[in-house]
Amino acid sequence: MKIAMIGTGYVGLVSGVCFSDFGHDVTCVDKDPSKIDRLRAGEVPIFEPGLQDLMAKNVAAGRLSFTLDLAEAVAGADAVFIAVGTPTRRGDGHADLTYVMAAAAEIGAALTGYAVIVTKSTVPVGTNRKVAEAVAAANPAASFDIASNPEFLREGAAIDDFMHPDRVVVGVESPRAQKVMSDIYRPLFLREFPIVFTGLESAEMIKYAANAFLATKITFINEIAALCEKVGADIKAVSKGIGLDGRIGNKFLHAGPGYGGSCFPKDTKALARIGQDHAVPMQITETVIRVNEEVKARMTEKITDLCGGSVNGKTVAVLGVTFKPNTDDMRDAPSLTIVPALVGGGARVRVTDPEGQREGEALLPGVKWCENAYQAAQGADVVVILTEWNEFRALDLAKLARKMDTPRMADLRNIYARDDVLAAGFTAYTGVGR
Repeated sequence: MKIAMIGTGYVGLVSGVCFSDFGHDVTCVDKDPSKIDRLRAGEVPIFEPGLQDLMAKNVAAGRLSFTLDLAEAVAGADAVFIAVGTPTRRGDGHADLTYVMAAAAEIGAALTGYAVIVTKSTVPVGTNRKVAEAVAAANPAASFDIASNPEFLREGAAIDDFMHPDRVVVGVESPRAQKVMSDIYRPLFLREFPIVFTGLESAEMIKYAANAFLATKITFINEIAALCEKVGADIKAVSKGIGLDGRIGNKFLHAGPGYGGSCFPKDTKALARIGQDHAVPMQITETVIRVNEEVKARMTEKITDLCGGSVNGKTVAVLGVTFKPNTDDMRDAPSLTIVPALVGGGARVRVTDPEGQREGEALLPGVKWCENAYQAAQGADVVVILTEWNEFRALDLAKLARKMDTPRMADLRNIYARDDVLAAGFTAYTGVGR
């Protein structure tokens, strides 16, 4: 099938590449000439394991191309996917639909025959009907159906998630649109992955409800971790004990410095706002948002306490600043709260991250970037593990301690055991919920 993918951000690029690997003819569209030039040159503008090789394979096979010309890509397409950004709108918490609606109008004007217009972007309930109105307004004679196809890709594991999904959710309202979407996802049907067909509003709600629930699990275990510290319990044991319950499950029960990234912060705020607009307050979600910010502040307090009550004049080595490992994404990362607080408290902050420097240099002013953990720790008063990259999971702790002026560790991902850290020469250790 012929597919046009509007937007080459994280969702659009991963989806376009994977659809082309299914055997479809995919054209990815973007308005940024420099991005299109880079993609045509074989450069991937984001860090996602395996994406560059898969992209090169399908470009070489003639199934994947990149263009600035939306009309060219849309003409004759069986399906047109909208995968543009929906950032949180300043001032009110709503998802900003400016890019979605602009894309809808351009697609409508470019349609030359029947196509299914598929919203891949995360959008509030009711948006797909507005997309239909925008398309019809731009081209009253257009022949099209609307589908909602929210993404559930984890950064750092996006290709595997696309190729081996827990489920694919598709909101449609006509047999014809369902047939097109079934054909697009035929490789997954053949491997018997669950494909859930539902209405437009239900598909839109599934995305928000899923992310809000996962954010709630993270925030819940972080609250329990804070209580564990007061009563003498170990959050790792507690997480294992409750995670073995099949009704709960062990995923997203790892205590840490709070959630971040491109989805959870934005989607929880949007869901809370949708609830307010419909006089059905999302009280749990609203609390999750507030508590997550408090968790980040509590991490800063942990580091300060480890330094004797003040970080002024201290050298702090921060290991990892992306919101999670295996991505270069800094959006709403805990580091964007914690590191500025340390700098503001008078600390000299050194930072290292395998992929975060490109974005982090602009977002974290006043820090020194280092090549690795040992360079960052040279002469430091405390080392902070903020993102659990694999290279931080097997550090030579004795070597790290020897490089520090006062070897203290704030392990905000609970990677190491206290006894092992102290045995390696550290004088103080603090984790989360332990």
